[in-house]
Amino acid sequence: MSNIFKTKWQKFFKRYIVDASSSMALGVFASLIIGLIFEQIAKLFPLEVFNIIISVLSANSPVIGAAIGAAIAYKLECKPQTLFAAVVAGAIGYKYSGPVGAYFATLAATETGKLVAGKTSFDILLVPFVALSSAGLTTWLLTPPILASINALQSFLETSTLLMPIPMGIIISTVFGLVLTAPISSAALAAVIFTTVDGSPLSQGLQLAAGAATVGCCCQMVGFAVASYRENKLPGLIVQGIGTSMLQFGNIMAKPIIWLPPTITSAILGIFSTTLFKMKNASAAAGMGTSGLVGQIGTITTMQSEGIVIVLIKILIIQIILPAIITLLISEFMRKKNWIKFGDMKLDLK
Repeated sequence: MSNIFKTKWQKFFKRYIVDASSSMALGVFASLIIGLIFEQIAKLFPLEVFNIIISVLSANSPVIGAAIGAAIAYKLECKPQTLFAAVVAGAIGYKYSGPVGAYFATLAATETGKLVAGKTSFDILLVPFVALSSAGLTTWLLTPPILASINALQSFLETSTLLMPIPMGIIISTVFGLVLTAPISSAALAAVIFTTVDGSPLSQGLQLAAGAATVGCCCQMVGFAVASYRENKLPGLIVQGIGTSMLQFGNIMAKPIIWLPPTITSAILGIFSTTLFKMKNASAAAGMGTSGLVGQIGTITTMQSEGIVIVLIKILIIQIILPAIITLLISEFMRKKNWIKFGDMKLDLK
């Protein structure tokens, strides 16, 4: 009986936590994050085509929710009619309670749509009716607790980061770094915490918290890329440094101690992120680290008032150089102590 329960729990976790949350992040990338990128491009090349894109991809646009809905439904392998309804469901949920609302509304639509799809000859009407009804009901029921929970969490992070920048820098940087390397979407988590439902700018405290989250993620990606260079060479440096450190998760499960160097680095640099450097970020970009340099683009966008040269220097130091140096020093020390051996961080990159 316990094995059956374990199997069902594993399937539930994979489908609704791993697959759905990572897909939610992809939807945010394809809409909100790319909108931020176009916004920066438009400042260099003020063409009307960029303004058209930016006007649709604002943070409070239901289009963001629609992209989340499409991404989740696609990942969950929904049939066409259910997938189309999920796009609308995501927009409905996002309008009232942001990314979390889009997530739950989409799951309600996909699961109810799946139940009725193919059961009658009226899929073209029945599937979207049932899916969107469940999405609307879910949004109506969950919006108050979702908004209350997010507001409470944001208020806590805002106040505590400003009042206790050192311990909060350690905690936020470490937690987001761990989440990024684990099979959970740190970008989705960041999108939930560091995005306001009404699209208004983040407060100073939340921007600092988001900056610490970015630094923690960078420490994992850059750290693993450098620490495992002797095993994985240049290809490993690239796929982990600007791809994802999640590739190391299998090795971590086999030998958890290899997770210590980048994690310790996250804790150390989290202190400097919220104090000396005062790094800032916002939205899903805060949970991206150096993946596709999205974290750096988000940092530049949020901190642009400080001047591009100063921001670039800060990024280079605390998001790239220091994570590489500190993680390498710790990992080399652990290799000399024989706590980490050659091959422990080897990746199959073929």
